[in-house]
Amino acid sequence: MSQEAPANAAAQPAGPTPGSARKAKVILALIAVAGLAVVGRMWWRSTYFEETDNAYVEGYISAIAPRVDGVVTRVLFEDNQKVRAGDVLVELDPADYAVRVEEIKARFLEVDAELLKLGADIEQGEARVRALTARSARRLAELKRHRQDAERQLALRNQDIKAVTGTELDAAIAARDGAQADYTAQQEEIRAAQAGVEATRSSRAVLLARKEVLAARLRDAELQLEYTTLKAPVDGRIGNKSVEVGDHVAKGQRLVAIIQDGVWVTANFKETQLRDLTPGQKVDIRLDTFPGERIEGRVDSFAPASGAKFALLPPENATGNFTKIVQRVPVKITFSPETPKALMERVVPGMSALIEVDLRQEPPKVAAQ
Repeated sequence: MSQEAPANAAAQPAGPTPGSARKAKVILALIAVAGLAVVGRMWWRSTYFEETDNAYVEGYISAIAPRVDGVVTRVLFEDNQKVRAGDVLVELDPADYAVRVEEIKARFLEVDAELLKLGADIEQGEARVRALTARSARRLAELKRHRQDAERQLALRNQDIKAVTGTELDAAIAARDGAQADYTAQQEEIRAAQAGVEATRSSRAVLLARKEVLAARLRDAELQLEYTTLKAPVDGRIGNKSVEVGDHVAKGQRLVAIIQDGVWVTANFKETQLRDLTPGQKVDIRLDTFPGERIEGRVDSFAPASGAKFALLPPENATGNFTKIVQRVPVKITFSPETPKALMERVVPGMSALIEVDLRQEPPKVAAQ
């Protein structure tokens, strides 16, 4: 019997020790506390913060394209170079456009010469009209005199008085009729001369109109010649260069882009996040390029429609099958003016960002007004 007792004692399982039980309780408590902390933090952040990682840096990008066709003779910039408004970027071969300008100027000289000739013809015609008018006045005076002579002869040779002979009377009447014919012919000659002057003036008016057309064509040709020099319209940095010397470029073909100074962030918040967002609120901007770097910004404005409405094919929900999708609304966020310049020079359009808005901040003054 003394030998069986130890064997039975060894076969019985050992129960948990007090120390292991306390350890398990501590672990469970820690897990519960951690879970509560996580849930509490999630509730706290969802209540007092709005954030989105659907955000990207944007900027003004100016596409540079020629306004005329031509062959590139000079490219005066390098990749990623800084340029200022007015800097010459590309020069095209101006020969064809310069020839056109010279041709129109030569036509101008021809028209000016014709105008001078017509001006002289008008002056000559007006002088002839004046001379004919003076001669017509003499003819009219002679006509009056011959009329008076004829009337006097007729008065002297009536049925009772035969003071003049029939030959003298006939001569007086013939002189009167001749003077009348000369005066009438003179008037016709004056009208013909005046018509010639008017015709010359009309020709001069046509030439003046032609000169105006040539002036417009000359201005257009000079503009075309000027367009062979492409200049930077704004300050910024060169990007997306796609032109080299010798290339034949077409009107409107994109050669290079200029990324202007000054960028902002477009954050696509869900429509359910917009209720407490207000223009002027402070924003924390974190760029993937600079991990750990917090940049201050402000809510600038809200898009007038959701992003889907600006899509190439906007969704059409007036159908039998409808699935509700939370829409996103673009929000423009600007960088604080106090952001270091060295940092802002490295922020470029297209970078990804994380946006966080603390809803506990005081309402901005702009929104309060």
